[in-house]
Amino acid sequence: MEKILYLECYSGISGDMTVGALLDLGASRQRLEKALESLHVDGYHLHFGRKKKCGIDAYDFDVHLENEGGHEEHHHHEGEHHHHEEEEHHHHHGEDDCHHHHGEEGHHHPHVHRNLNDIYQIIDRMEEKDQVKKLARRMFLIVAEAEAKAHGLPIDQVHFHEVGAIDSIVDMISTAVLVDDLQPDRVIVSPLSEGRGYVRCQHGVMPVPVPATAGIAAAHGLKLRLTDNEGEMVTPTGAAIAAALSSGDELPQGYVIRKVGVGAGNKDFANANILRAMILEPDGNRQDSLWVLESNIDDCSGEALGFVMERLLEQGAKDVWHTPIYMKKNRPAVLLSVLCREEEREKLEESIFLNTTTIGIRRYPVERTELERSQIQVETPWGGAQAKVCRRGDYTRVAPEYESVRKICREQGLPYEQVYRAVWKAGEEQA
Repeated sequence: MEKILYLECYSGISGDMTVGALLDLGASRQRLEKALESLHVDGYHLHFGRKKKCGIDAYDFDVHLENEGGHEEHHHHEGEHHHHEEEEHHHHHGEDDCHHHHGEEGHHHPHVHRNLNDIYQIIDRMEEKDQVKKLARRMFLIVAEAEAKAHGLPIDQVHFHEVGAIDSIVDMISTAVLVDDLQPDRVIVSPLSEGRGYVRCQHGVMPVPVPATAGIAAAHGLKLRLTDNEGEMVTPTGAAIAAALSSGDELPQGYVIRKVGVGAGNKDFANANILRAMILEPDGNRQDSLWVLESNIDDCSGEALGFVMERLLEQGAKDVWHTPIYMKKNRPAVLLSVLCREEEREKLEESIFLNTTTIGIRRYPVERTELERSQIQVETPWGGAQAKVCRRGDYTRVAPEYESVRKICREQGLPYEQVYRAVWKAGEEQA
């Protein structure tokens, strides 16, 4: 069955909340610590624990930064307040996307400014899979592009101050490692709840959502939902994680929750400040949301219509069909119909416009109930063949694949019905 990772961002999203939720889902802490050690970046240590948010038990992940003397200094994690009693003596400083930038004066940290390439070099030395590194680089690029736009700078001049960089490096790399560890087939992210008002930071007072977060949401089509909470709920790191991971899909209409993980945020709102991550499975007889595209065509040759049908099926259409119709002035014409998913829709519309004489395409959403199905390989007296097995509850149906049957018929000079029955029988026995 398909495995969906769903991030429920009803209290926004930040890096530490995401890492906490993924660890709570059972992703490997050991693999995470090993990957972070291989970066050879110091000046921080990790906190793994639990805390209650509005009575809900949540995983508390935190990056604690150390100052030059090796003392722990508590960093406002991207505008998120920390409440750990043992940390009352720590210096508190800037909130928000402020710590991502250039020229932060009067800071008691060594003045190390890292640009995007420096961060890529750190990611590249990590001992991890290439796809993990690729995902971490993509998250950082998303933040850097938004920062560049917000501050009117070329992207190579965006500097991540050491404090902010360590925080973001740990959060984004940890997320990339843990998502890979869970191996979902796709990731669905809910709309992101955001607060209102302003946050204070080293650059002054910033409106919520802060410029970098707003820029990421605009560039990647993230859906935001306004709440009555004062302050920042979606951090730039959180927005970059959502943008890099989201498949853009809606939740399936019916699903089974296999596992739940809860990550704690550091602020306290009227609602529980948590990020829930869930492993979901769509239920077997899933309802797909699809589009039907339609065009009435009265001035196009049969060859062109045959060609466009082939082209649309090659490009991922679920089905294509022609229906004879009569149009105005009793002209004989063809209704071209296409069934497709949202992801392919624009590409298929483009193909219809390029390959036919139509000047308009109608579309409407349809839902279909689909049987659970799987491919099997069966053995026949003439070699291997493919068949499809469809299930609904206890009912099973085997359908030989046409191309397999056709191939055997041609090679062996046998009648279609004989080969079809042999493949069907072998499939029934196997299923």
